[in-house]
Amino acid sequence: MIKGVVDIEREVIAMGGEYHIDASTVLNEAGFKQENIWGFNINLDEEKDSDSWIEYVSLINIRPSLGNKSMYIEDDKIKSRVKEILYKIITQ
Repeated sequence: MIKGVVDIEREVIAMGGEYHIDASTVLNEAGFKQENIWGFNINLDEEKDSDSWIEYVSLINIRPSLGNKSMYIEDDKIKSRVKEILYKIITQ
């Protein structure tokens, strides 16, 4: 499994690190806005087209002020946007 984050506005991902916050920090230090950054996991043992290839779970996703009260991305629009960007950037 690879941990990563995606900026859903600027369509940029950062992957790797022990925790999602490691990748999030890279984007934050580059000037990306935290409210646009969402965490995910890529399951390398799954086929890209399977429903379990992407996990929409990370501690950085807990954002009560944005209506997301759990580690899972609860908003279907945000989840779809994350998936769209990952499928666009990760080609294999």
